[in-house]
Order: sequence, then C-alpha cells, then structure tokens
Amino acid sequence: MHFEHSPKVRDLLGRLERFMDDHVYPAEPAYHDFIERSDNRWVIPPIMEDLKARARHEGLWNLFLAEFDDYGSGLSNLEYAPLAEIMGRSLIGPEVFNCNAPDTGNMEVLARFGSDEQKRTWLEPLLNGEIRSAFAMTEPAVASSDATNIECRIERHGDDYVINGRKWWTTGAPDPRCKFLIVMGKTDPDAPRHRQQSQVIVPLNTPGVKLLRPLRVFGSDDAPHGHAEILFDNVRVPATNLIGDEGQGFKIAQGRLGPGRIHHCMRLIGCAQRALELMCARVNQRVAFGKTLGEQGSIREDIARSICDIEQARLLTLKAADKMDRASYKEARDLIAMIKITAPTMAQRVIDRAIQAHGALGLSQDSFLAEAFAYARTIRLADGPDQVHMASLGKETIKRYAA
Repeated sequence: MHFEHSPKVRDLLGRLERFMDDHVYPAEPAYHDFIERSDNRWVIPPIMEDLKARARHEGLWNLFLAEFDDYGSGLSNLEYAPLAEIMGRSLIGPEVFNCNAPDTGNMEVLARFGSDEQKRTWLEPLLNGEIRSAFAMTEPAVASSDATNIECRIERHGDDYVINGRKWWTTGAPDPRCKFLIVMGKTDPDAPRHRQQSQVIVPLNTPGVKLLRPLRVFGSDDAPHGHAEILFDNVRVPATNLIGDEGQGFKIAQGRLGPGRIHHCMRLIGCAQRALELMCARVNQRVAFGKTLGEQGSIREDIARSICDIEQARLLTLKAADKMDRASYKEARDLIAMIKITAPTMAQRVIDRAIQAHGALGLSQDSFLAEAFAYARTIRLADGPDQVHMASLGKETIKRYAA
C-alpha cells in the first residue's frame, strides 16, 4: 500500500488544519458556554451556523461523499481518512464541515437508494446543511445488535405505510433542526430472515411520532443533539417514502454501516491524537515531587504506549479504507471489523491516560477529555458492539485457516 497524499488532498489537509486552528478550536468554549447558560439546552449555538457558513465558503464541505461526484468532493475513502482524523480532533468539528453522523449515513443512503423525489425533498437540504436527520433502528425490547430482531412494524395500507413500534438511541432526533427520520422495521415477518426489513422516511412532525425523552450518556444529555426514545403510534406515511424496495432494509443498513464504522474510527484517531498532545503539554508544565510530570518514568511509558497505539490504529484504518476503495465493503468487512474493534478501545485507553495526567481537571467540563472519553466508550457499542465484530471476525478467520 502507498499512502502518499495527492496534491488535492495535501491542499485540503492544509486548509482544514488552518481552519481548525483559526476557527474551530477557539469556538469550542463559546459553543459549550452557550448551551450551559441557555434556559433551553435544545437550542443551537449561533456560532455553529457561522462556522458552517465559513467552512462552506472555503470549500471545506461534504468531504465524506466518496462515491458521488455530483454531491461531494469525489474523494476516495483513503483520501478522506486523514481529513476525518483532523475533523475528529474536535467534538464539534465534523458538523462544521457537514460531515457529522448520523447525517453522513443518511445522505449516503439517499444518494445510493433514494428516488429523485426523496433526493430533492430530503437529500439536498441535508447536503446544504439546512436541516438535520436521524436514523431509527435500535429498539429497547430486543437485542438490536442483531438487526433481524427488530420488531417495529411497517405495514402497507393502500397507498400508505403504517408504522408501530418503539425506538431508542435515535441520535440527533431531539435536535431542533432534525426534520426527518429514516426508520427501519419489518414489512414482512414471514420472508427470509434478511428480507423481512425495510426502511422508510418519516418526517418528524408526522402525527403519531412521539419523542418520549432524551437519553443520557454517562449523565450527559448531549444537548443540543441528543439521543431520543421515540414511540411510533399508527404513524402513516405515503408509500413513496419507502427507500429502495421492500425487503432491502437489511442490505441498506449494511451498506450504510460500513462507511459509518470506518468514519467513526477515523475521527476517533484524531480524538486520541489530540488527547495525547494535550497530555504532553500538561506533563511538560506540571510539577510534582520536585520535577515535572514528564520526567516521571510512568508518564513517559504512558506516552510511549499511546503513540504506538495511535499509529497502529491509524495504519490499520488506512488499510481498511484502501481495501474499501479497491474492492468492496463486503470484501473489506474483516478489516472494517478489525478497526471497529481496535480504534474505539485504543482511543478510550489513550484518553484515559491523558485524564490521569490531568488529574481532576481531566474529569471536568473545563477539559475536552471527559466528553471525548464518553464518546470513545459509546462507539464501542454504536454501529455494532465489540462482541458482534469479534464474533464475525473470529468466524471468518476460522473458516479461512481451519481447512
């Protein structure tokens, strides 16, 4: 593999790094202060829309849409990887460049499977950063890591579909800009196991859609985006809101989750890299027991382990991205599983070491680290828990070598 960046990617990297330094990092305190001081936490800080306008003006927009020249930058997954890493250094960074989950996955689904009407109505406003969306798949009553367990019903009634069920961890649904959900449910329980599910577009203001509550992550509501528990009570939408064909829901979900998993890993590497850099700055300045923390042997060991961990995950992610470009998501699934197992756990370890070096500051809202740790731990469950990826990877490895 050869990872030398093209002139186009080098130019984008330079401009992206400058934008992060000049605009995104300085905006982080004001962004969080606005939410904390607001009477209503579910309000978007105005500084975000200002950052998005600046990013779009500078051509740093929709960089993730690798396969769709009409919509995005036309970058390959391998070319996008270092850009996602830079964006992932800030927890508000991906949204600034319209490269934030779950909108990225929904945009890819609509670009690949959506009808012309669906693209005009929903994809184009997403691409323009005018609205946000959510993906309703996970359910509280079943183990949703096995998507075939899903019980939410999507039943055809004449020219409409009627939806009944309960979802939770629908990321982004409480966001005031969220205008629609992509809902996955069963259209035919008697079909073969992987042909029972379908996906439909449900505008959030449709009668019967009830946002029951925002869910907390380690005590935080993740405002202003959040994660909702939602009840669908006889929700009726036109049959034209079906994405693709009936029975394609599982296939669409797998196509969506492949890029989504690797995007999370790319961003987590940037998150871990920033934590390491903050740790190095901290231990070089902080004095305890007559010398800086950086002169303590255990601290140096933690830093050495961290840089090794990050570089290993970075190279594995680049290899997975390269395989996705040269082959297919299906052929790259073992590498995608490897990086999904490796990167969140790596980031969690590195951020934990950085928190330890920062002491109590690392646990507080005055540091990027506490929120970053929660993010890394969450991704060990999001888009498939560790155990699912390990089970799949172990099964395929045994099959390959047992003969």
